[in-house]
Amino acid sequence: MPAPPDPDSAIRQHEQLLAREPDNAVAHFNLALLYKGRMRYEDAVASYQRAIELGIDHLEEVYSNLGVLYSEMRQPERARAMYEKSLVLVPDYVPALFNLAGLLEEQGERERAVELFERILTLDPRYWDALTRLANAGRIRSADDPLIPSLRAAVTATANEPAAREGLLFALGKVLDDVGDYGEAFDAQWLSQAETASTASPIFICGMYRSGSTLVEQVLSAHASVQMGGELDVLPWLLNERLKPFPQRLADVTPGELSAVGDEYMSALRRLFPGAAHVTDKRPDNVLHLGLIRAMFPAARIVLTRRELRDNCLSVYFQQLGSQLSYATDLADTAHYYRLQERLLDRWHELLAENIFTVDYDELVRDPEPVLRGLLEFLGLPWDEACLEFQRAKSQVKTASVWQVREPLHTRSSGRWQNYRRYIEHIDALKEQGGE
Repeated sequence: MPAPPDPDSAIRQHEQLLAREPDNAVAHFNLALLYKGRMRYEDAVASYQRAIELGIDHLEEVYSNLGVLYSEMRQPERARAMYEKSLVLVPDYVPALFNLAGLLEEQGERERAVELFERILTLDPRYWDALTRLANAGRIRSADDPLIPSLRAAVTATANEPAAREGLLFALGKVLDDVGDYGEAFDAQWLSQAETASTASPIFICGMYRSGSTLVEQVLSAHASVQMGGELDVLPWLLNERLKPFPQRLADVTPGELSAVGDEYMSALRRLFPGAAHVTDKRPDNVLHLGLIRAMFPAARIVLTRRELRDNCLSVYFQQLGSQLSYATDLADTAHYYRLQERLLDRWHELLAENIFTVDYDELVRDPEPVLRGLLEFLGLPWDEACLEFQRAKSQVKTASVWQVREPLHTRSSGRWQNYRRYIEHIDALKEQGGE
């Protein structure tokens, strides 16, 4: 299998080309795309502007791309101006219309955004992202709303486009929920057709990184019946090995196939933790797989951890996390990711309420016993005083919280963000939720 292209090498090659051919407009355009991918935003802007000066063709695409770039640079007014320039040149240029609609959504201009999504669909009825966004732009009031049959038709039309179909199914589930058609709304989320007959009830702990998931697992591991599994690679490995190509394969996966994967998962836990009555699987990123987990294990116990926005984001920012968490080094990006994940978790809670127990970090550290009693009852476990003295347990911790979770419960990290108030008060993304 060939190695993926090295973006820095590609940048160097384009820079070398432009040293020889400084008036190559297409090379400037391509270099701008590469700079953007490496978050070299100012360089990307300069390259786009040079391409424009050199008279590159399809200026509408260049201006639309510049708009996206300025949006990522948190300069919405400049982004809007670029989209509008694009649309002056080509009024029906769909990418610019879609990007502008997204910007209007972000700025709370719902009616104008809806108008643009509807216009896009008249220009290109198969622009599925616009249909999905239209469904999520507001509450549907009537079961006769034409958006519902449009979504149903789109789901049928995308049978061979799993990525598009997934978004449309979520949108259809949302609008059916709006109009009170709860049975079909649940079915629209794919669960009913993929659900297995498994009676296994594995314990999954997940949530935003640095939201308290390691702490919750450590507390539970002090219980006489619980073995701490940590961040197990078993489920991700099985999904990528047994359901190739993942996630596209899920579009037509059968209950039998999911049942086989589930059996393998449980067998792996028994091999890794022989004799354990219950094993916790604590991977924060399993929030992306909760529907799949529920289909595979209808009796799964899912523990979600949540934490105040600013405290959570600062905790992520101060921790050296893996390179795959690209949002973790920018507070605005982290807050944006946090907010998107919260929306996802709210939706999972609506659909999977009986399988989910949410632990609020601040409530846990402030008054642990009521939270732990509720959690153990949810898990079907008897009360165990040892959970209140979890720091005495000799369990192995393999996460960035290795030392924090060996301390007794404390509230020092609750409201920690106030120590950094003057450094973060300018970041709009941290004001829109959890603000004073």
